[in-house]
Amino acid sequence: MLEKEIREKVEQYSRYPPRRIRLIRDTSQFMEINAEDVLELDGRYYLVRGDEFEPRFGLEGDPKFWVKKAIDISDGSSKIIKLVFHESCYMGIGGLRIRCYRSPEKEARVLDKMRDDPYFMQGVTVSDDAGNAVRIVDRIRGPSLYSFMQSFRMDHETYFRKHLPGLLRSLMECMAAIGRLHKAGEVHGDIRTDHVIIERDTQVFRWIDFDFAYEWTENPLGIDILGLGNVLLFVLGKGFYDDYDLKACGKEGLAVLSTLTESDYSLYSRQRIANLKKLFSYFPECFNRVLLRFTPGTEVFYENTEELLDDLSACEPSL
Repeated sequence: MLEKEIREKVEQYSRYPPRRIRLIRDTSQFMEINAEDVLELDGRYYLVRGDEFEPRFGLEGDPKFWVKKAIDISDGSSKIIKLVFHESCYMGIGGLRIRCYRSPEKEARVLDKMRDDPYFMQGVTVSDDAGNAVRIVDRIRGPSLYSFMQSFRMDHETYFRKHLPGLLRSLMECMAAIGRLHKAGEVHGDIRTDHVIIERDTQVFRWIDFDFAYEWTENPLGIDILGLGNVLLFVLGKGFYDDYDLKACGKEGLAVLSTLTESDYSLYSRQRIANLKKLFSYFPECFNRVLLRFTPGTEVFYENTEELLDDLSACEPSL
């Protein structure tokens, strides 16, 4: 595409006509890529609109400088362009210290293996002029599961009886998709409530962001399974609860707090209360037994998503 043609296309999607077109073919220095720049990738052109942000607790959060909002100027479609960025951290599970790290190559594999699966974000991986694995992802329109849950402005019992049955069914279908991913030889790596997007048009729960991997050879699916348990706790509880929430409830909350032991808290996040039966008397024992298998007190952990889904299916009649 000639520069004149690129300029004409860019002007269709820019608020102001650009003074000049800065064409970028090597994305290695992603901090220097700004709004109104144009990325040339695999013969297509993408107008950068800015950086994506990492949401935290309903807030916009911190900018992700390696993830760009963009428009494909050939058709105006909205894209998320994920550039190569490496980082690592450690996660504590029980007495274990597990290394987690970003892997663009792993995310590229997942995009390829889960192509056309409606429960996963869709995109392609291309190489820029420096050989970087750039992922070009279709934007999913809709709220994250975390944001969606904030819309339930009611007490837990009303939510549990009126809204949870349908919500749980959608979540279970979403969990089954992780099972398909595992059978394909991959893991998600970063299962969280803000990594599920509820697509506005279809209401399908779709997984996003697959670029985290982890080193846990003894239990290669372990972090994903624990992540699913954490998401399940969030949905069953209509949020997370900790000691501070109980203290805020006065004498009644303090009485409950005095009964809690280490085995009542989540293994994934040790401050979160997993034994919901102690918080809500009407909470079914069947579901509570599932949640307690994600705590330090369990004798048997879930080994795969099929085991978890079988137990949840058996619990559904109790709703």
